[in-house]
Amino acid sequence: MHNHVNFPEELAIRPLLPRDAHSTCDFWDKQQLAFGAEAQREGIETYGIAGRVWEAAYLVNSYIDHPSTWEFDPPLIDKHLSRHKRVFLELGSGTGIVAAKIAQAAALSGRDLVIATDLPEVCPLLEKNLFVTPKGDSANTQVTLVRPLSWGNYDHAINIVRELELVDDPSGHEHGCITHIICSDLVYFPELLAPLLRTLLHLTSPPSISIFESQPRIIISYKIRSLSKETPFWSAFGLWFLFQPVIARKTDANNLLSEWHRFGSDTGGDGDLAFIFVARRRPESLNWTIPSEDIDLLGGVGAGGMCDKKSDETFEILLLMGLGE
Repeated sequence: MHNHVNFPEELAIRPLLPRDAHSTCDFWDKQQLAFGAEAQREGIETYGIAGRVWEAAYLVNSYIDHPSTWEFDPPLIDKHLSRHKRVFLELGSGTGIVAAKIAQAAALSGRDLVIATDLPEVCPLLEKNLFVTPKGDSANTQVTLVRPLSWGNYDHAINIVRELELVDDPSGHEHGCITHIICSDLVYFPELLAPLLRTLLHLTSPPSISIFESQPRIIISYKIRSLSKETPFWSAFGLWFLFQPVIARKTDANNLLSEWHRFGSDTGGDGDLAFIFVARRRPESLNWTIPSEDIDLLGGVGAGGMCDKKSDETFEILLLMGLGE
């Protein structure tokens, strides 16, 4: 029986292919077997919405791997982290196209690690797309792991942390820690908003993080589809996390820099905006109690260390300001 989350009623979706210059041609040429139209058609039939590449995935891949003429603020990688081991954990990886892009860069560094996660029943798709080359050989096995992580499931999250020893080691042995959490097109179904936020809180709270390390940088690539359904997530998210839109500029043929502008566009041709947020956990929130009920979490209960309901207005302000443009 199909999981109802990935097979909503009246599901009618088609494969989505890259449509603009942001897509890296070399990467796409090598990944047609895993992410091309035929692969997506098969994926949709077997895995529902998890088997399709969504608009925000192409956008975040442009942020991960972009022409040298582009400059982003904030950048994906802080300069002070460039010489340290980086651990990228992606939530809701689906087809794995974003994890594959990160793994491509991680393999070049020789020290980074990519963890692709999704529902247990979607993990076989990730393993197929990330670990098998067109010749049938294994690929990316040294830099990529696939693990189950159902949103809201504390055991799934903490099992990854424990397995990878991403927490402090009293013996002084050097381990990695989660440096980046990647979310691509995850804010959509209302019933999944609280579980998604809960998992982000799990992954940015002890023991998932070390008291000696900085908080993971959360990258959220997001396409607006229904503000009325999706705004409650941002209203609660902003209570626990500080976030801002990514802006970009580029150098033209005359070596002149363009003005800064919000990175994101009408990626689907239907008037809906897509953009990227970069977020970090509010330090003071580590002392707050996370409510056990989803309705309370989305209602702001526990935020600020208080039990009343509340909301954050960052998202609405960014919308009114043209999303930071």
